[in-house]
Amino acid sequence: MRRILVTGASRGIGRAIAVAFAARGDRVAVHYGSARDEAAKTLERLGGTGHAIVGGDLADPGQAREVVDAAVRELGALDVLVNNAAVAPGPGNRHAIATTSYEDWQHQWRHTVDVDLLGAANVTYTFAHHLIDRGAPGSIVNVGSRGAYRGEPDYPAYGAAKAALQAFGQSMAIALAPHDIAVTSVAPGFIATERQQVGDAVRQQSPFGRAGTPEEVAAAVLHLSSPEALWSSGAVLDLNGASYLR
Repeated sequence: MRRILVTGASRGIGRAIAVAFAARGDRVAVHYGSARDEAAKTLERLGGTGHAIVGGDLADPGQAREVVDAAVRELGALDVLVNNAAVAPGPGNRHAIATTSYEDWQHQWRHTVDVDLLGAANVTYTFAHHLIDRGAPGSIVNVGSRGAYRGEPDYPAYGAAKAALQAFGQSMAIALAPHDIAVTSVAPGFIATERQQVGDAVRQQSPFGRAGTPEEVAAAVLHLSSPEALWSSGAVLDLNGASYLR
């Protein structure tokens, strides 16, 4: 039994990851930014006992640290961190350069980077020091994006933040290896969730003729977080159904 913190676990990919860990007998801290009711729904879906909900705005460095501290208090310790929380692309934050005002451009970049990159970096820092202070091994898995490579012309801040997150993960893989902490990333393509609807254009991106599922991302995260995947530290695993090859 391991203790897991999944950020951004109130819905979608984060919820699927939390459910998958709990199904294996792990205890999970379900993090949410503002949607506590949705996080409670995630908690209801978790098998086993001893899970917890922790809230906090990861754009705030103090709250980012408190999220980890609260998860440690609730679960007793932590062994695995999944950096999943993100400002995901949507109609309300589109910022294509040709059609966005300078003020909106500044806002979208600041908000996205604060959560998707700096929030993850601050949570990682606190989690890593928790493990180092305990002298315990552990694992960190970052949820990046295909957009880090393929580009996000309508959401450039998202693509840039995810590319930086994946590069940050590789830096941490080197820095934390002496402490027996493995760091990996997954880079999903389009994943069908309750907030991301799938049309024909999306399905046609993959030769499989469909979008990915949150459960497929969760399965990859479970593997990469396992002790058996230690030698994968530093890797970025593409999960895009052959829709983008590099």
